Amino acid sequence: MSDTLPPTLRIHRAITEVPRGAWDALLDDAGRPFLEWAFLAALEESGSVGPHVGWHPHHLTLWRGSRLVAAAPAYLKDDSHGEFVADGAWATAAERLGVRYYPKLVLAVPFTPVTGRRLLVAPGEDRPAREAELARAALEYARARGFSSVHVLFPTEAETHALEAAGYAVRLGVQYQWRNPGYGSFEDFLGRFHTRRRNQLRRELRAPAAQGLTLRTLRGDALAGVDPDDLYRLYAATVDKYPWGVRFLTRDFFARMLATFPHACEVVEARREGRLVAGAFNLVGPRTLYGRYWGCFEEHPFLHFNVCLYHPVADAIARGLERFEPGAGGEHKLTRGFEPGLTWSAHLLFHPGVDRAVRSFLEHERAAVLAGLPRWRAETGFKRGPLVPPTR
Repeated sequence: MSDTLPPTLRIHRAITEVPRGAWDALLDDAGRPFLEWAFLAALEESGSVGPHVGWHPHHLTLWRGSRLVAAAPAYLKDDSHGEFVADGAWATAAERLGVRYYPKLVLAVPFTPVTGRRLLVAPGEDRPAREAELARAALEYARARGFSSVHVLFPTEAETHALEAAGYAVRLGVQYQWRNPGYGSFEDFLGRFHTRRRNQLRRELRAPAAQGLTLRTLRGDALAGVDPDDLYRLYAATVDKYPWGVRFLTRDFFARMLATFPHACEVVEARREGRLVAGAFNLVGPRTLYGRYWGCFEEHPFLHFNVCLYHPVADAIARGLERFEPGAGGEHKLTRGFEPGLTWSAHLLFHPGVDRAVRSFLEHERAAVLAGLPRWRAETGFKRGPLVPPTR
């Protein structure tokens, strides 16, 4: 009889209010590693996420009795910082009309422009039905609380169908990502480029040796030797370069990640005679490597490309990973073998006039994005025709 009861919505002001085992039982590969309970807890408990930085946890869960059947990571937002889906123009337009844009409800992973599940459903449940219930529950809760809107950031393409059916407007974005069609070696990857571009990449690849630098990736037991202070200093070195940079992540976040989340953490180091010169803190899922935070204490030509692009690509090929997502932005990635791929977000604004304006804008933006894909793909420098057979 209990299986026929409608699920009950609960709102949680901290991920620790949801039992870890129950939350993680909802996850499949599309939810790992960024939707794992330990990752969200590290953000909240380290002080990197919370009301003081404009991210108020409001996680949505659906329960049938004592069983968690669906959930979504959700936050009340006072601004749009750390979302990577630009809606500042929407907020400005709303304010000019005398419409309050904040607070808004956002279903997302803070500071993480990575496509993945945003509507989590327990195994054995009717996924379409639970996704639809979560999509509607977010709207009903936001309306009841007087929030301006609901935004779902970087859901999977499949989830956008449930969101559209619930009335959300879908937005397209573009990221530059590396895909592995079956390379047997890094030379196979280089072999896809035209000669001139391939020679350019080889020159850049030789730079670390000429600079006296040695690169390596630390994972597993080797992470025990990583100092979280070094990771924080690298992260801060990059953030502090920009006038708009904000140190959202704390030193404790990196310490917690190394201590509680080592299975998904990787650190790329560039050292000269044992001294750390640059590095990148990455995460890895079942089939995908994710570039997250990088920094350097010395500036050298092509150092960023080697630490953040070439070395991880070579490592991904050696390990047979399917994808490497180095993060948002960066058209320089196109000429280094990273191809444009679509991302998605979904939005519903409760003020009818603002919502109509946003939907009109999204139609034009979608056309521009789809028209641009062939041009961006042509800029990779890959040869035309079939792939070079991978080395056996």
